Amino acid sequence: MSSVTDIRGNFPDAEIEAGRRLFAGEWDFMGASGSLASLPPMAGPEIAFAGRSNVGKSSLINALTGRRALARTSNTPGRTQELIFFGGSGATAGRLVLVDMPGYGYAAAAKSKITAWTHLIHDYLRGRATLARVYLLVDARHGLMAADNEILATLDQAAVSYQIVLTKSDRVAASDLAGRLAALQSALARHPAAYPAIIATSAEAGAGIAELRAAISRLLSERG
Repeated sequence: MSSVTDIRGNFPDAEIEAGRRLFAGEWDFMGASGSLASLPPMAGPEIAFAGRSNVGKSSLINALTGRRALARTSNTPGRTQELIFFGGSGATAGRLVLVDMPGYGYAAAAKSKITAWTHLIHDYLRGRATLARVYLLVDARHGLMAADNEILATLDQAAVSYQIVLTKSDRVAASDLAGRLAALQSALARHPAAYPAIIATSAEAGAGIAELRAAISRLLSERG
């Protein structure tokens, strides 16, 4: 059975350091897009973060970049309605673009908004050649839910590389977290586009952040 410790052990010190350097520079808001036509020009590789509303996407982006307020956090589900782009400046310019995708699964949102978000997400996934990977964030307290399974099917159909990242892992007992990881790995066996390793994180406690940075750095190195 995999554990958070096992996953961390996959990254030697050199890769942890490479991940730290990748995110060590300044990061800035690049723009927002509510439609395929308004997407920014494709430049450097993009890493997108998807997940249910209030899963902690903005908090995770802030933790990765070491910026408290780069991505706006909110207690209001469904607040992010556009693709939000962040890029490095200075020495990190052009090396990586982070994309905060609209949250899904917010039942109280108007059907028209849900339809618009869905089309935007699908169009982005299918038409973005610079998209290196989607990190699908799953709340460690709840595991995969129906809306997550829908986006998994979309990612499979789009043939987009994606990986599961657990959020809020500090709020789950270690024994429960191990069981959650095992259940997720069993579920991922049915999804061919899924990267098999799962990274458990906590933006609040800092757990798994160095490992996620290292995973992204490794991915960029493998892409060349």
